[in-house]
Amino acid sequence: MDDIVKQAMAKWPNVPYCYGWLALDARGNWRMRDDNAQRLGLPGDKLTNAALVGFIARNYGRDERGCWYFQNGPQRVYVTLEATPFIARTDPAHGFVLHTGAPLAHIDAAFITETGELILQAGDIVAQLDDRDVAQVLGAVEMNGESASDEALLAWLEGGGAPAAPMLKFSGSVLPLQRTGRGDAEDRFGFRKVPTPAG
Repeated sequence: MDDIVKQAMAKWPNVPYCYGWLALDARGNWRMRDDNAQRLGLPGDKLTNAALVGFIARNYGRDERGCWYFQNGPQRVYVTLEATPFIARTDPAHGFVLHTGAPLAHIDAAFITETGELILQAGDIVAQLDDRDVAQVLGAVEMNGESASDEALLAWLEGGGAPAAPMLKFSGSVLPLQRTGRGDAEDRFGFRKVPTPAG
C-alpha cells in the first residue's frame, strides 16, 4: 500500500465506504461504473490511464468478509468482480502474470469449470485465466501421458472418460486439473463477487 494512502487513512479514519462504482472484468480491466452503468447493469468504462491503473493495483486488498477493494486515500472503494479477485495471463518469462502486473511463479492448484474457465490458485491468490489464453494452456493438458483431446477433456468434465484427472503441464508446473462449478467459486475460494455493506 502506498505511504500516501496510509497517511490519508490515519488522518481521516471514518470515511464512508463506496460500493458499486469500480469493477474488475474477466480480462483484468478495471472499470468505472457511474450511476447509469450501475442502474442498467452495464460493465462501465474501461480505465486506461497507466498511472491510475497502477495506483489501484498497488492499493488493492481484501477485507475479513472476502470482499475486495481499492483503498483510495482514506476511502475504501469496493470492487465488483466479474470472475475472481485476480485475472491471470500467460507470460513467456514468468508463465503467468496477474492483472496487477505481479508474476504468478508457483501454482498450488488448477481448476476448470463446466463452461471451460480455468482458475489458478497460489496460496491466497485466486485467478481466473483470461479467456484469450485458455486454448494455449489447455493445449498443455495431458491425459494418460498423452495430449488431451477436446473430446476426452469434455467427457472427463461431464464425469465420464478417463478415471485419472487430466494433468496441467505448464511453465514448470505439473498439477492435476480439478473440476469446480462455475457458481461454486465464491464459496470454494472465500471471496465475494458483489460486495455489499456489512449489516
